[in-house]
Amino acid sequence: MASNIPLSEPNLAPDNNTNAQQNNLFSLVSLTSLFFMWGFITCLNDILIPYLKGAFDLTYTQAMLVQFCFFGAYFVVSVPAGWLVGKIGYKQGIVSGLLIAAVGCALFYPASALHTYGLFLFALFVLASGITILQVSANPFVTVLGSPQTASSRLTMTQAFNALGTTVAPFFGAYLIFGGGNGGETELAGDSSSLVQLPYLILASALLALAAIFSYLKLPDLGRKQTDTVSEGSAWEHKHLRLGVVGIFLYVGAEVAIGSFLVSFLSQPEIAGLNEEQASKFIAYYWGGAMVGRFIGAVVMQKIAAGKVLAFNSAMVVLLVSIAVTFDGSVSMWSLLAVGLFNSIMFPTIFSLALNGLGTSTAQGSGLLCLAIVGGALLPLLQGFIADSIGLQISFVLPMLCYLFIAYYGLVGSKPANH
Repeated sequence: MASNIPLSEPNLAPDNNTNAQQNNLFSLVSLTSLFFMWGFITCLNDILIPYLKGAFDLTYTQAMLVQFCFFGAYFVVSVPAGWLVGKIGYKQGIVSGLLIAAVGCALFYPASALHTYGLFLFALFVLASGITILQVSANPFVTVLGSPQTASSRLTMTQAFNALGTTVAPFFGAYLIFGGGNGGETELAGDSSSLVQLPYLILASALLALAAIFSYLKLPDLGRKQTDTVSEGSAWEHKHLRLGVVGIFLYVGAEVAIGSFLVSFLSQPEIAGLNEEQASKFIAYYWGGAMVGRFIGAVVMQKIAAGKVLAFNSAMVVLLVSIAVTFDGSVSMWSLLAVGLFNSIMFPTIFSLALNGLGTSTAQGSGLLCLAIVGGALLPLLQGFIADSIGLQISFVLPMLCYLFIAYYGLVGSKPANH
C-alpha cells in the first residue's frame, strides 16, 4: 500500500541562516491555528451526538453513526489526500482542506432546515474529509520546519494547541447548542435541529477566513513528490509497526468512544444526573486533562522510556474505567473524566514507537498508522450496540479492553525485532 503522507523534505533551517529560521517560526505559528481548529471541530462531535440523539430520537448505535462517518473519512480519504498533497504541496493542501471543511460546516444549514439525519452524516463526512487533508498537509509540514532533532518538540507544541481546541469546544457547543433557552434540555420538536445552524455557520466562516489567509501567506513551497523511494510492502514486514497499527486503531477508537458517551454517561441519574448543557461543559475536564498530561508526559519521557510511560498510563486508564463501570455517583464520574489526563501521550507515543527503526519505510509506515485512525469510526459504533443491548455504564468495558492491549504494546510489542 502506498503511503498517504508526503515524503519528508530536507531541513530548511540551517543554523547559520537567520532568515530561514525566522520564516520557519512564522510558518510554525501560522500552522498552530490549524491544529487548534481541527481539535475544536473534532471535540464538537461529543456535543453533537447527544443533541442529535434527542432531536431525532435515536438509539445509541444510530447516534454513533456521527463518529462512524467522521472518522470513516480518514480511512476513505487519507490515501487520496496523500496523493493530492504530493501533487500540489503542503500549502495548497492546507487551503484545499480548509475549503472542503468549510463546505462541510455549511451543509449543516440545509441538514437542519430539512431535519434529515442522513444529510447531517453526509455533512460530517465532507467536513472530516477536509480535516483529513489538513492533517496530511500540516503534520509533515511541521516536522520539516526546522532541525530534525527538534521535530518531536515542535509536534508536541502544535498538538498542545490541538488539545486547547478540544478543551474550549465544549463551552462553545454547550452554550450555542444546549443553551438555546430551553434550560439545557433537548427538544424533540421537528425544528429542534436548527440550533446547530449558527455554530457551524460560524465555523464555516472561520475556515473560509483561514483559507484566505493561508492562500496569501508566504510559506515554503514544500510537499510535492518528485520520486517515491519507498519500497512497496517493506513497512509491513516490521512486527512492531503491525502491532502499532493495531494500537492506533484501538487507542483512537477507545478515546473517541469514551468522549462520545460522556454527556450521556454524566446525564444518567445514578452517575451525576446533569442536564445536557451542564454535562457538555464537563467534557472540558476530559480534554483539558489531555492537554495538561501532554506537557507532563513530554518532561517525564526525557527521563523514562516512552514504552514504560505508555504502559503505565494505559494501566491507569484500565483502573479508572473499571472504577467508573463498578461504582456510581461522583466517584464514577470523576474516574471517567480523569482518563483524559492519561490519554494525553498515547497517540504520539504509539505513533513514534511504531515508526522506530523503519528507515526508508518510515513514510509508508506513517500512512498505515493514519489509516488505522478508522478505529474512531468503528469502536464507538460497537460500544453503542453494547449500550443499547446491556446498558451504557457496562459498555465502557470495551474501551477498557483496548487499553489492555496498549499496555502490552508499550512493554513488549513496541520493541523492534532484530533484522
